[in-house]
Amino acid sequence: KICESSGESLVSCEGECCSVFHLECLGLKSMPDEKFICTECKNGEHTCFSCKLPGKDVKRCSVNTCGKFYHEACVRKFATALFESRGFRCPQHCCTACSMDKDIHKASKGRMVRCFRCPIAYHSGDGCIAAGSLFVSSHILICSNHSKRNHSSSAVNVGFCFVCARGGKLLCCESCPASFHPECLNIEMPEGCWNCNDCKAGKKLRYKQIVWVKLGNYRRVRYFWWWPAEICNPRSVPLNIQGLKHDIGDFPVFFFGSHDYYWVHQGRVFPYVEGDKSFAEGQTSINKTFKKALEEAAKRFQELKAQRESKEALEIERNSRKPPPYKHIKSNKVIGKVQIQVADLSEIPRCNCKPSDENPCGLESECLNRMLQYECHPQVCPAGERCQNQCFTKRLYPDAEIIKTDRRGWGLRTKRSIKKGEFVNEYVGELIDEEECRLRIKRAHENSVTNFYMLTVTKDRIIDAGPKGNYSRFMNHSCNPNCETQKWTVNGDIRVGLFALCDIPAGMELTFNYNLDCLGNGRTECHCGAENCSGFLGVRPKTAFATANEEKVKNAKLKQKKRKIKTEQKQMHEDNCFQCGDGGELVMCDKKDCPKAYHLLCLNLTQPPFGKWECPWHQCDICSNPAVSFCEFCPHSFCKDHEKGALVASALDGRLCCSAHD
Repeated sequence: KICESSGESLVSCEGECCSVFHLECLGLKSMPDEKFICTECKNGEHTCFSCKLPGKDVKRCSVNTCGKFYHEACVRKFATALFESRGFRCPQHCCTACSMDKDIHKASKGRMVRCFRCPIAYHSGDGCIAAGSLFVSSHILICSNHSKRNHSSSAVNVGFCFVCARGGKLLCCESCPASFHPECLNIEMPEGCWNCNDCKAGKKLRYKQIVWVKLGNYRRVRYFWWWPAEICNPRSVPLNIQGLKHDIGDFPVFFFGSHDYYWVHQGRVFPYVEGDKSFAEGQTSINKTFKKALEEAAKRFQELKAQRESKEALEIERNSRKPPPYKHIKSNKVIGKVQIQVADLSEIPRCNCKPSDENPCGLESECLNRMLQYECHPQVCPAGERCQNQCFTKRLYPDAEIIKTDRRGWGLRTKRSIKKGEFVNEYVGELIDEEECRLRIKRAHENSVTNFYMLTVTKDRIIDAGPKGNYSRFMNHSCNPNCETQKWTVNGDIRVGLFALCDIPAGMELTFNYNLDCLGNGRTECHCGAENCSGFLGVRPKTAFATANEEKVKNAKLKQKKRKIKTEQKQMHEDNCFQCGDGGELVMCDKKDCPKAYHLLCLNLTQPPFGKWECPWHQCDICSNPAVSFCEFCPHSFCKDHEKGALVASALDGRLCCSAHD
């Protein structure tokens, strides 16, 4: 930990930090006789592995063998950190490269090589490790972020825009050769130092990547000062090249055409992309060596692309045989500030069933608790051990199996017949609050995750069955489902169960209607195949009356009557929320001729409103009476008594607007 080098005669701290030290670095001549504990563990003031500032407010990574400490604010800056009920798993247990590639499931699996100086980790192998990293041992490295070179003074930028490929007044990245026209990025020319989005995100070059390299005036060809090359692992280049002077952040490249090697850094290299050969050949004064280099680079690029696609296809085929990984749990796991309520025995309602009844507290009984969706407690229920209303506690689920469906991914199928009203399964997962829910949805969108398993229990309690759950997480949506969700009170706590809506024969897939209770999904196309399918998840399915009307209209057209059938035109709604202006899962206003739509969160609702619903635009902001004057830019509106002076004409287009827009 002190000299950052490997070797023998290492002594391990038996405190919380799990660090190792050379005896000579500790000033010791022989192994200590007693248990060795380092100074930080003795004092209880550990240093944050991210900001390097010591303190007692740091928290330890939950992985037993890790020993890294962080301020909570510091670790939350890393998208690769994973927060759990017992704390957090720090970024050193997730591959940074796979996380950049949006491969979340793969990122946290496999053997990791970790940076000694910062919270960066990669999968071992050339596919993930950043070029320019220095290996200290087989599982420890110093990543290229710790280069001693001042990139702001050594970066050599291209003379054309990376977006439109034209020259002119360019905005140059300080860390890599990238250049852009400010207008191509839709930004103003910034003052001072500026880094491109890839450099800000920490995106790094990798081994076996084809690149363009600038080495002094090497191979200058009229327009091109750049030469195609391949980044090599230092262990695969000749020994004399390995012995050349280089530092952390430098990596060897193999020049096509000339077959030379040299050490370069990120400031003189940018990625080769498909089509670069044609662009380069279009320039004048191309000599034979450069032409040969272009052909070799294009051929090698296609070889590496084919290898990568073959590997990805093999991995997809392998993954298609089993569902994506998740942790199977039997009950809800609390995350953060959420609490599970536990009632006192005196507070639990007592039913009137008797042990002598044929099916006490059963499905067809008149159990008061069952009617009110309360589960009986074994110590309170008069029926005692014969009570049949303890399905949640005893986990009395019918046998089911995970299956692969045609167009809807994985699903759940029952192995035995299920009666109408029978308990099917409990929906379990991680119990999170609204803040954590928003954070997870945001992170999922950033990583292109499209599958969500979030279900609202109460206003600030949401079940996320994504990372952890049981078989219920595999139940698909249907506009004509055979199961439904019900909220039951079990020992004082509200839990969600799935119950059969009809008799379900063995071998039938189990489904329920997601409605808008399941958070996270945007306007996702529905493939349930039901006759009343609405076409999209979260959109109310067609009623039997609406389906019958459509059938009548269709038949009338087929008969080709002389008179035209007047069909009521379907009311069209706007595609964006009238409150925030964004698209996604929207609730539509039912008032005639009103096109407005809103997000549930923008309305401060957790569930869609029942029955006919009119949006806030039709009620006065001050007294809630019917509005007569409306802001054209937001849901603010006013009645006849309060409209005076509330709205003015917009300076842009003359439309009425409230004070928030004038």
